Amino acid sequence: MSHDHHGPAKGLKRWLFTTNHKDIGTLYLILSLVMFFVAGTMALVIRVELFEPSKVLVSPQFFNQMTTMHGLIMVFGVVMPAMAGLANWLIPLMIGAPDMALPRLNNWSFWLLPFAFSLLASTLFMQGGGPDFGWTFYAPLSTTYGPKSTDFFIFSVHMMGISSILAALNIVVTIFNMRAPEMTWSKLPIFVWSWLVTAFLLLGVMPVLAGCVTMMLMDRHFHTSFFNAAGGGDPVLFQHIFWFFGHPEVYILILPGFGVISEIIPTFSRKKLFGFHAMVYATVAIAFLAFIVWMHHMFTTGAPLGAQLFFMYSTMLVAVPTGVKIFNWVATMYRGSITLETPMLFAIGFLIFFTIGGFSGLMLAIVPADYQYRGSYFVVAHFHYVLIAGSLFSIMAAVYYWLPKWSGKMYSECLGKWHFWLTMIGMNVTFFPLHFVGLAGMPRRIPDYALQFTDFNQLATIGAFIFGFSQLLFLYNVMVTAMRKGQDNLPDKVWDGAHGLEWTIPSAAPYHTFETPPHVE
Repeated sequence: MSHDHHGPAKGLKRWLFTTNHKDIGTLYLILSLVMFFVAGTMALVIRVELFEPSKVLVSPQFFNQMTTMHGLIMVFGVVMPAMAGLANWLIPLMIGAPDMALPRLNNWSFWLLPFAFSLLASTLFMQGGGPDFGWTFYAPLSTTYGPKSTDFFIFSVHMMGISSILAALNIVVTIFNMRAPEMTWSKLPIFVWSWLVTAFLLLGVMPVLAGCVTMMLMDRHFHTSFFNAAGGGDPVLFQHIFWFFGHPEVYILILPGFGVISEIIPTFSRKKLFGFHAMVYATVAIAFLAFIVWMHHMFTTGAPLGAQLFFMYSTMLVAVPTGVKIFNWVATMYRGSITLETPMLFAIGFLIFFTIGGFSGLMLAIVPADYQYRGSYFVVAHFHYVLIAGSLFSIMAAVYYWLPKWSGKMYSECLGKWHFWLTMIGMNVTFFPLHFVGLAGMPRRIPDYALQFTDFNQLATIGAFIFGFSQLLFLYNVMVTAMRKGQDNLPDKVWDGAHGLEWTIPSAAPYHTFETPPHVE
């Protein structure tokens, strides 16, 4: 029997047992979208509670559970699955491969995640409530004082970690072994380069996270004292291990976004990417530096002066390759024939806000200044500028950019532009005032605050609702486009400035592609 042109299985079986990279990419993106609205609702609960001082809606304990779960879900449930979804959809299409190298493993990597997040969400309904120690789960808050549900949280983190390691392994093997014969490293698309570096970062740090939560479990139940000072351990050791994972994790969330932006800006500027090789070297340099700057999260723990100086300068050094990237994106746009379709608007938004977030990052890198900012809303404002721009904006730009290729149908440009402008206004009204309340000393993760912070907090809450509800436009636009019957008769090359193998196949992308390796220009 010939299997040459068989299509997908019918019904639920297609999605449960699929080994097709496009189906698995879609599953990742759907999971990410669902989790985005779950985590977003938690963020709105936080902002309602902070609308004015004293209790407004929820108890302090539930407030802490919301801040913890919001952070965990945004990092592990929204951004990482969305980036993995993009990788699954695009890497085989961009390198001319028929599928990922390990398709069954790919299926398993995905299906671990819904169970991990169901387990994590179920902790909210357990006796004693869900995790309430912040997404950084510092010891002894999590080891000695954590609720009983912390054990389920640890198991959930293990499942997420296994999923990430398997997915990263699959990506590395695919890129090394399944490129079209003429696709040399210098012809590899920048998005694929970004994901290759990210996959190595994942392989480097996810086992460290696994070790960290395993030591937590041992301290909680097996009478060890890794993080317990009374038993000869050290709570600061927890922070070292956590941030050795946590700082590269930030770049795991952002580097694939850099790849997306590097694909979109040349397309809508009708120019080649300026400085391709410099961009690749900058990505590798950022990944290397990510491993040696973890202690800048811990200046206030009282490290020796020499260590503080080393981590201050090495943190500032990250600004050099990042600056190279910003310069090259701007140089690509310079004298280009720019048009402002929705993906380009999100890419430009990314450039502006990521730069602002980068500057506040430099402020945080300065040791004496960090003593004032650490633990305040200034840090919250900084990482939301970096991560909403670096991750969410780039994911949304990617969805608008490749959706016509995936589905064969064009989204509503008008709704897309409304979505962009409302998102941009909402984000700035929410997070810009938090710089000021942070500088004035308002601590983060506390449900109550002094009266003088009220006006800025009310402004931030209004912004959060604008930001949150504008995402319904995104949901509606994407769902209507994806589920609409029929095709829009789009050309293979949907955007006239686009380059790459994915634009040589029909729109919508057929279920099977590149069964014979393509010719690479």
